[in-house]
Amino acid sequence: MKLRLERIFRGETYTVGKLYVDDNYFCDTIEDTVRDLVKESKVYGQTAIPAGRYKVELSMSNRFKRILPALLNVPHFTGIRIHSGNTAADSHGCILVGKNTEKGKVTMSRLYEQDLVMKLQGQ
Repeated sequence: MKLRLERIFRGETYTVGKLYVDDNYFCDTIEDTVRDLVKESKVYGQTAIPAGRYKVELSMSNRFKRILPALLNVPHFTGIRIHSGNTAADSHGCILVGKNTEKGKVTMSRLYEQDLVMKLQGQ
């Protein structure tokens, strides 16, 4: 299974994207601010991961106490997950899934998280 994230809007405090599963649109995303880590410093808890290709695996999140997708070997980051949340303040570098129905937010996030985990489990 292939996940692809297209960042479609880069705001001052958040980034909006679209997540595709096997090239089919799945949901919207909210992340922290995209920064050029070659030219500027990472701001802890306020910086989106660098664009790139990452292996994704399901594993137990100690923080969230449930199985979540984890992105592996992300440069300058550890513990990056795809999970529920509503705004970039909930992100800390992770990718939040849902519907971008309000400016700077995603809604129905828990539903999309659960659906993504089920897809990754082959259900």
